[in-house]
Amino acid sequence: MTKPLTPLAQEPLYELITQVLRRNILDGHLPPGLVLLEGPISKRMKTSRVPVQAALRQLSDESLIQRFRGRGYLVGSATEQLTPLRRNIEEFELDIPELLNTALQVRGTWMHVYDRIEGEVAACQIFGEFRVIETELAEYLGVSRTVARDVLSRLNERGLVRKGAQSPWLAGPLTARVIREKFQLRGIVEPAALRLAADHIDPDQIMMIRKHIDTGDKLHWETLENALMQHCLERAPNAALVDMIRNNRLLLSSVDRALNGLGLPPDDVALANYRTLFDLIGLRQIDAAAEYLREHLRIIALKSLARLKIVALVPERDSMPRYLVPVE
Repeated sequence: MTKPLTPLAQEPLYELITQVLRRNILDGHLPPGLVLLEGPISKRMKTSRVPVQAALRQLSDESLIQRFRGRGYLVGSATEQLTPLRRNIEEFELDIPELLNTALQVRGTWMHVYDRIEGEVAACQIFGEFRVIETELAEYLGVSRTVARDVLSRLNERGLVRKGAQSPWLAGPLTARVIREKFQLRGIVEPAALRLAADHIDPDQIMMIRKHIDTGDKLHWETLENALMQHCLERAPNAALVDMIRNNRLLLSSVDRALNGLGLPPDDVALANYRTLFDLIGLRQIDAAAEYLREHLRIIALKSLARLKIVALVPERDSMPRYLVPVE
């Protein structure tokens, strides 16, 4: 079992990120006006978005960064009139002291095992409700309980596990009602985001996606889902709406991958639907595209429910990891 290499590794992850950003703002490594976005920072720090959100709020309270009309924050206090500088944080040489860097690496260890655990937890809840035993998870992965807790916290952010103040970690059960409600929410918010994003969509990107489809590339439906999100929905100038869409999609995507892992075939019909959807977006028929997206999601919801019924006939797998214990 691994142990933290520095006492800093015991500190909240958001505090470590706050220290790194604060140091680089005060030393001038991050220039005034630089747009700070959660995604690039979380990638640079090898963490999820939640601690980055907390770190940015802390720096805003300290008047080191400020809100503006676009997405993210600007480096500089609210009293300064700044022109947004849109550059990737990867372009800047951040000064990260060795102790802080080591602490971030220790706390970021969960990223190396997360995808595997996400798949196992998503797959288990298809069969019912399970307790996730933290100590067993740490032993199963060969990591410290701190790392196991980081994995579980990330799963909690994505809606794959839940925990009350005094209750154990729980996953599932995945019910038809959960699937139905999440697709209902998608049908409301995603067409709305598409309409808001209309003036911010790059037509060259849409043309490139259409060429990939037309050339017969074997694109998985999830690739096109991600393309719709990245090149269309995320362009909506409403960060709260985009975050809502992203979080609502997470459980559905994870569960669908788990269903495919059980041998259920992917929905090839959905690929043709995406061709039509991107055609409409490329032709700037945004209202028609939004309505088509709503109908597409309604159909996909029905197919997802049908797939879930098929799984009900599949016996629970004997190879369930030991950290997952069925709730009787």
